[in-house]
Amino acid sequence: MTLLNELKKPLTNEFKEFQRVFRLSVKSSVPLLDVIMQYILKAKGKQIRPLIVLYSAKLFDEINDSTYRAATLIELLHTASLVHDDVVDDSDRRRGIFSINALWKNKIAVLVGDYLLSRGMLTALQAKDYRTLEIVSEAVKEMSEGELLQIEKARKLDIDESIYYEIIRKKTASLLASCFATGAASATKDKNDIKKMWKIGEYTGMAFQIKDDIFDLEKSNIIGKPTGIDIKEKKMTLPLIYLLNNSSIFEKRKIINIVKRHNTNNAKVGWLINEIANSGGIVYATDKMIEYKSRALKLLKELPENESRIALEKIIDFTIDRKK
Repeated sequence: MTLLNELKKPLTNEFKEFQRVFRLSVKSSVPLLDVIMQYILKAKGKQIRPLIVLYSAKLFDEINDSTYRAATLIELLHTASLVHDDVVDDSDRRRGIFSINALWKNKIAVLVGDYLLSRGMLTALQAKDYRTLEIVSEAVKEMSEGELLQIEKARKLDIDESIYYEIIRKKTASLLASCFATGAASATKDKNDIKKMWKIGEYTGMAFQIKDDIFDLEKSNIIGKPTGIDIKEKKMTLPLIYLLNNSSIFEKRKIINIVKRHNTNNAKVGWLINEIANSGGIVYATDKMIEYKSRALKLLKELPENESRIALEKIIDFTIDRKK
């Protein structure tokens, strides 16, 4: 049994209820939209985010209707962001199957993403879950800012380490932060506890993204082929930033030139991946990842000690122990 299945087991009934609420929330009277929603439901991923919402609520009190709506809103937002990401990245695959834009083209995919987001917002608004709506709206703002900041910086490839952290805090970590915070907000009115849960999620999200940075480089070494997807997409990851910070001016020019102009050349990408590994970039990024995970766990230990806290600790560990 995988760790996630093991963590879902104590909440079997609660998870079934979340899935029921989620399915109802995406129903549409428009036939085309309903077909696409059914396709999305079949292609659901690990659903780790709603699991975090449920355990975050149970950490403070019992799971309730507001918790299910919060988990639904988070999953709708996450799904909408993936649909839009596939359009932006011109990607035709998602979790091993065809993406929405590959099957129904970009215009429909963008509208589907908008529909998912609006359904989530309406679910919270109609139930007067204003705190949940406020937390998730903040996450949407942060995610948009993070994506735009990354695009802006990618043009010149002038991302230093502090800007990198700002990008991943907004783009990736804010969504996980909202999982922890909305779950807590559905079960407690203590603003300090809700803020603390946001921070725990933020640190977890930072560790999660750094793990993703490392994945592509590790995969290249394992299979012996320079996959270098991040390099090909001109993404400035932490291991690459570390290499640049520890290179001469001449070496920096060569590295930037490869990322900008030769990012599809397997030989040159392979050389760059080896340089990153040899510079200690992967080790440095791993240390930072562990540091963020430790910060999250330290804060979590300040909250009530119960089975839900243990489950959340395991989920935080999973963010950096996962194999894909």
